[in-house]
Amino acid sequence: MLKDFLRDAGLAPNPASPPVLLVACSGGPDSLALAEAASFFHRRGDYAVGAAVVDHGLQPGSAVIAETAAAKLRGMGLDPVTVHRVDVPESGMGPEAAARTVRYEALDAAAAAAGADAVLLGHTLDDQAEQVLLGLARGSGTRSLAGMPARRGIYLRPFLGLRREEVEEICAAQELDPWYDPTNADPSFARSRVRTSVLPFLEAELGPGIAEALFRSSRILAQDADYLDAQAAETYERLRAEAGNPPAGSDPEEILLSEQALRELAPALRQRVLALAAAELGAARPSWERVRAVETLLRREGSAGPVQLAGKVSAYRQVRAKPVPQGSPSCGNLVFRKKSSA
Repeated sequence: MLKDFLRDAGLAPNPASPPVLLVACSGGPDSLALAEAASFFHRRGDYAVGAAVVDHGLQPGSAVIAETAAAKLRGMGLDPVTVHRVDVPESGMGPEAAARTVRYEALDAAAAAAGADAVLLGHTLDDQAEQVLLGLARGSGTRSLAGMPARRGIYLRPFLGLRREEVEEICAAQELDPWYDPTNADPSFARSRVRTSVLPFLEAELGPGIAEALFRSSRILAQDADYLDAQAAETYERLRAEAGNPPAGSDPEEILLSEQALRELAPALRQRVLALAAAELGAARPSWERVRAVETLLRREGSAGPVQLAGKVSAYRQVRAKPVPQGSPSCGNLVFRKKSSA
């Protein structure tokens, strides 16, 4: 399974010049089983496999847990194996999101240092089902409900189609001794409640196969999201050019888009185009509520704005004629503006 996944990802085994893989391992059953599977191809010479362990320092004895995991990985023959201690900042995004941010920063650095072609993550089908349920609870859109992608940049998730019990069977068969993160059973975390209470309840009430059904839904929605995102990117570039904006990559402080052209788009495309305009000016991806607030400006009723978005970006309706580089002065544009740092 792992070999086929890597081949499909464009990383065919090559003993003459083995692709470099880095396993992100916590010492838990998922990532430990993945490391064991990767070590087989490492020993055969098909791939050069190392590992990175990230110590978030959030639990007593975390340093010992990290070093123990690293020792197991070295015992499998992986090289290099590095341990990265990170500081999780207190922020408004919550501890899980903050930990994820610094974890990927550490993994990015480890991959660069190792010259890795890919970083392997041990997420399973159960993790994906939990992600989809959490997205449903938040009222998220298609992209969020698509869950975790099997591939994003250098990050690969070869076990995304496996159940958690299957990777535990791999650990048992190989006589591995995984570490079990106590926070996975801590009810103070929403994901833990989904894992220990919500999914088992749904299985009991609706019958078996709920996790697999959620996984299938995520794959279908991922295809839809990929298509819509591609269409939105193409549409945004067209509208951006038609409105006479500076060339892409010029770090503009203002983006104009035709109100009429925006009104003619299907809502699914229009909302994505509005989000892309905000993102180009440095805003975080706006929430559905903020995008809908920007959309109300297109009705030309009431206030012309501005609607405040994250990252000191605002959107408002252009009410006076303004010259554009390629054409005569015109109004009827929606304007996205980044507040100057000066």
